[in-house]
Amino acid sequence: MGRLEKSHLIEAAVWFAIVVIFFGYSFEFNQPIEIYEFGATGWPRIVIFMLLIATAGNLYFQYHHGSEAQEGRVGIAESDDSETDYSDRTTLVKLLAILLTPFIFAWLLKPVGIYFGAPFFIALIIWLFGERRWKAILITTFVIYFIFLALFVVILNAPLPQGNMSPFYDYSAWILKMNTNIQQLW
Repeated sequence: MGRLEKSHLIEAAVWFAIVVIFFGYSFEFNQPIEIYEFGATGWPRIVIFMLLIATAGNLYFQYHHGSEAQEGRVGIAESDDSETDYSDRTTLVKLLAILLTPFIFAWLLKPVGIYFGAPFFIALIIWLFGERRWKAILITTFVIYFIFLALFVVILNAPLPQGNMSPFYDYSAWILKMNTNIQQLW
């Protein structure tokens, strides 16, 4: 079977299972939407299809190349001298912070909203992954946030959590008002 190892097949099976489960759950909310031709499951099923394509592509790549280190690919080299020491307390705290931050962000979506919370989440994740230059963090956060707003608010016009606490809700309302003004320019 080419250069496929047991770990490659297990990984592919897990991703294929996720695709099947998510696709099955998409029938739970399959309802028509007046302003969107493909219904409530249109975009989720596109994302699921892209996940399926990525999983199949990864499996195809591993079939031909296996896990061999490749020149010029970041993070692909397998080396024994760069093992992570999980007995170090700071490494565990950093790992837990990286894993818990998305859950905390999701928990704060209802009171704070995504419009106000997203830039802080993006900056915090960048910082947790090791970037310490504040200009790089700010520029990257701004670019990602701008792309996020352009895609979900302006292009897709997707309803996102606005928050229900006063200063956060006011900021969300301002963003949505700016979106309405932009939409009326077209």
